[in-house]
Amino acid sequence: MIQLWKIPITAVALTAMAVMPHLTQAQDLTSVQLAPGTMKRVGTIDERYQSYNVEMLEVTGGKFWKPYKEIGKTTAPPSAASSSETQSGDAPSGMDPGLYQYRPPLDLTNKRLRAMAKALGPAYMRISGTWANTTYFADTDTPPKDPPQGYGGVLTRQQWLAGIDFSRAVDAPIVTSMPTGVGTRGADGVWQPDQARRWLAFTKANGGTVAAVEYMNEPTMASMGGAPQGYDAVAYGRDFRVFDAFMRKEYPGTKLLAPGSVGEANADWAVAMGGYGNQKVLPAAELAASTGDADAFSYHHYGAASQRCKVMGHQTSADQALSEDWLGRTDQTLAYYRGIRDKAMPGKPFWNTETADAACGGNPWAGTFLDTFRYLDQLGRLARQDVNVIIHNTLVASDYGLLDENSFEPKPNFWGALLWRRLMGTTVLDPGFANRAGMHVYAQCLRGVPGGVAMLVLNTDRKKTSSLILPAAANRYTLTAASLTDKTVSLNRTPLQLGANDALPVMKGSATAAGELTFAPASITFLTVPSAKNETCR
Repeated sequence: MIQLWKIPITAVALTAMAVMPHLTQAQDLTSVQLAPGTMKRVGTIDERYQSYNVEMLEVTGGKFWKPYKEIGKTTAPPSAASSSETQSGDAPSGMDPGLYQYRPPLDLTNKRLRAMAKALGPAYMRISGTWANTTYFADTDTPPKDPPQGYGGVLTRQQWLAGIDFSRAVDAPIVTSMPTGVGTRGADGVWQPDQARRWLAFTKANGGTVAAVEYMNEPTMASMGGAPQGYDAVAYGRDFRVFDAFMRKEYPGTKLLAPGSVGEANADWAVAMGGYGNQKVLPAAELAASTGDADAFSYHHYGAASQRCKVMGHQTSADQALSEDWLGRTDQTLAYYRGIRDKAMPGKPFWNTETADAACGGNPWAGTFLDTFRYLDQLGRLARQDVNVIIHNTLVASDYGLLDENSFEPKPNFWGALLWRRLMGTTVLDPGFANRAGMHVYAQCLRGVPGGVAMLVLNTDRKKTSSLILPAAANRYTLTAASLTDKTVSLNRTPLQLGANDALPVMKGSATAAGELTFAPASITFLTVPSAKNETCR
């Protein structure tokens, strides 16, 4: 087991809330002056830029990543009263079944779950994942006990109605992918849209909104996702054209995303480079050759495989979680896919339709303050690089969920996500600061305040205090924790927790005078300048 870092945020460090005129030995020797009033526009993002994934398997019930404390233990199958364990298969092809554990369908009517999701709205709710490729929609009052031949799971009417209702209640239109397994194909092996047609028609008839779709979840790993034996990029291109024609004719208002590839970069850490276990990899460059008609280039990013999948290699550790190498992997993946996008789909925006700290359910520290740096840094980086939407994996399930999967209590990443949602607008600005080891700065127009500017300052150094000069009064929101691997975070020294009836805490900024601002080691700060008078933000 990797030793996790536990670095206390001392009382001295917490005084970084104040403006301090003198530098200490632990601080940087030079401070950069920010100029929020003259920051220039570098791009825009979707209103629903920050979004989240709910695995299809969470909706149907089935086997998902086993908690670390349960790995190695034998678990009893579900009772007959619950969904059959065969409903979503034992595991994706090529994966160790011992890494999975049955879970019942997610209770999408839960009041706390809905309240937390709604707080992040407007957003997109992606209902997809590897298991979606082989899920059968049972458009009958009495669903089959077991999935039909060629499928791995069953989605019932009632389960999907619950998903539609949740989507509408929390202001999160659905993003999804099609069933593409063996059961969806004719005798010639060509994909047929019959199953997708029934599913989408039911969704529309019951008030659901499917905002965007991918043909297949992660075709890079097509064999793992239930594609026919020997499936290759040529077959993918043939099937994508059938999918494209079907969607353009029958659902012209739905965005098409492609190819949804994963795990590629010009780096030895990229989980798909050189093979993914014993699975054949279909390179995005070959897949994208057939997807030029799509509305956006979609891809997934994981900087490593989690400890659950250590047999695959491509690991990371908690002591690297604030390093420039780790945080910079987000850029490396995008750069790789940008080269492919520029050739196959020039000018199309990017959608990152799945990302988290690590594949296979996340690492043990994914639910702690340590990963909030990666989460927010990723939002800041990609906003200024033509990425219109980022869909975090997941809202609830496993270690990388924004919420605890049992209690639905917020994890640290949720609080970071909530501040981003409330403060960062859709116009992206150049902060005039070159990110450096230990200090990252991002800027966007302040949400809902014409002329206002919001900035995100990440001090990723575990020991040094950093400083910036701000020539205007600001409101300051600083997130810290007693240790980096805590699951409780404080805003301006006040612990964040739900109140009575799951009320969110008041999250007010601390009034801060113009001048030199210091930022404690391993701290995250949002700064808002409502009076910036930035013409770009009007």
